[in-house]
Amino acid sequence: MANSPSGDSMLDRLVRILDAFDAHNPQLTVSALSRRADVPLATAYRLVESLVAHDLLSRDAEGQVRLGLRLWELANRSASTLGLRQAALPFMEDINQLIGQNTQLSVLDRDEVLIIERLSRPGSVVNQASVAGRMPVHRTSMGMALLAFARPEAIAGYLARHQATMDATHPDFRAEIAEIRRNGYASFDGFIDPQTTGVAAPILDESGYQIAVISVVVPRDSGILNSAALALRTAARGISRALAPAS
Repeated sequence: MANSPSGDSMLDRLVRILDAFDAHNPQLTVSALSRRADVPLATAYRLVESLVAHDLLSRDAEGQVRLGLRLWELANRSASTLGLRQAALPFMEDINQLIGQNTQLSVLDRDEVLIIERLSRPGSVVNQASVAGRMPVHRTSMGMALLAFARPEAIAGYLARHQATMDATHPDFRAEIAEIRRNGYASFDGFIDPQTTGVAAPILDESGYQIAVISVVVPRDSGILNSAALALRTAARGISRALAPAS
């Protein structure tokens, strides 16, 4: 695709436009979209028109733009996480009923935790995870469980890219990783919200490396951490078995 004077391609600009929407900005004016995507206003209007015509964006009567349903359709038609989600849902429902808190299924993607499913629960504690939302790796139990059971080269690469931040938040990172591996789960108090504890157990492949993670957030000092961890580990093993190829 042709490059702009700044050197970015048309595809670059299209991706930035689609990526400009998030949980805090589900709909935007074209002017706001232009600023967030760093695309000239005239170009943004032209690209929005094309995306609306293909149902990749939708526009309301006030001119606000949001992601279109066709994106959801395309993503769910052949998503690599579809089989994982289908295998995990029955176990997530059990955890949701047993623990009584919102339950998440997440994967490690581009140095972030990507939430691919969440089951809500009335009366649950504050939980900032949302479907298709991203969260930091080393500030969540989800991320640390995923990192602890990642392949050695993936751990080394992550550390190389985030060494300064890791030194500040996890000065004894190697010891923490070793403990998570021994326990089979990760838990952290108050990293995201001071009143909660995040608990996460990895879903492993046949080689013992992470595929995904199942997690809950429970009230801090509630006394249910151990039972939550046990339930998550049991569910994670069940999902691993469900995903294993038939022999």
